Amino acid sequence: MSTFRSIEELVKTLDREKELLKEMFAKRKSLSFRYDYALEMTEYKEERIRYLIDYGIIRDTGDFLEMEDLYMKFLEDVLEVNEEINVSYVQDYLNRLNENIDYYLKENNEKRKYNYHREVQRCLKNIALTTVRNVLDLKRNMDNTYKNEPNYRIKRAKLERLSEKLHNISLLITQCETLIDSGQPVFFRIAMDVQMRNVVSDVKLQLNDSYHNLLEIHRQIVHYLNLIDYQNRIFEKVRKLKYLKDQFLLEENTDIRRQLSMRNPLWMEPQTNYRIKLSIDHLRTSDDALQLIRKLAVRQKNRKGRLENVADAIPDDYLDGSSERLDMVNLREVYNAFSASGSHLFAFVMNYRYHREATREDRLVYFCQLASQYADQLDITEHYECSGNVEYPLIYYKGSKGVDKGTS
Repeated sequence: MSTFRSIEELVKTLDREKELLKEMFAKRKSLSFRYDYALEMTEYKEERIRYLIDYGIIRDTGDFLEMEDLYMKFLEDVLEVNEEINVSYVQDYLNRLNENIDYYLKENNEKRKYNYHREVQRCLKNIALTTVRNVLDLKRNMDNTYKNEPNYRIKRAKLERLSEKLHNISLLITQCETLIDSGQPVFFRIAMDVQMRNVVSDVKLQLNDSYHNLLEIHRQIVHYLNLIDYQNRIFEKVRKLKYLKDQFLLEENTDIRRQLSMRNPLWMEPQTNYRIKLSIDHLRTSDDALQLIRKLAVRQKNRKGRLENVADAIPDDYLDGSSERLDMVNLREVYNAFSASGSHLFAFVMNYRYHREATREDRLVYFCQLASQYADQLDITEHYECSGNVEYPLIYYKGSKGVDKGTS
């Protein structure tokens, strides 16, 4: 495998193929980036794809292409979309921190001593930055796992592993704080200049914030695990009740009647209105009833005399015998002609003579409509072809004979 000779060469290569790399990074989860699609994005120049493969930016897996893990990890870290939480980096930085402190204390040359001093500062900053990123990744992975994982067993296992990683991050934070406060007292006493003091202060502040965030994440993980257990228990109970009900053993093996009798679900019942009919004899003999009847009659009379909202009369020209013709394409007629053609659907739709002028966009719409409406009568193959910037599958009529459907 070839290697880049300079940063300028690497940057130029990435800039030239930025569209291809952007698409491959966006589809890194699907693992289905076709070689033909990549060839189209590189203006059908295979040497450009071969150049990326030779220099280890992408790799060829047959009909598909994948981005190499080194560049994938770099982009995920820079864009902060990494899903892998690696606490070993922090441990490596701690080991390098101790080593450079030891070299600093043993070195007599001031120039080399200053280099070790600067390396200690860099290790401290990397520890704080990596810890903060791990905490952010942990929070994002926790939410995604609980909200998007459909299998509750896998969901629980992932949350438990995230809890273990949280514990490891917490231990590394404690180790780093202990190293700064009491692990290397000689170094931090003799090498504590203004710049080192600012770096140590910032690192302690970031580690303290990360530790408090870990406490909240741990509380949320415990809450999610409890919810999973509760939902699992409810699911098991419902499944047992369903089995007993299907076997007609629900009342025999459970105390469901006693449990239901202890509840008062009347608040869930709809309110019933009971109409009380007046006595006919009372209406005939009571003066009060007569006054109420008169008032009701006057009210009903006024209501009838009130003008209601009446629509305007329909104009005469609206009822004439004129008609409007819609200029549409009969897809059924096009499909019947296609079934007798023996060609594949895309070529037929693009070359079919319609009764009105049809643009390329209209023909693409007809192709999609025919493929969806008559999918049961069509043979949709796994072979693809390209026409301009459009990639389409080869679709044939199932009743066609003598057509080589494997060619593309």
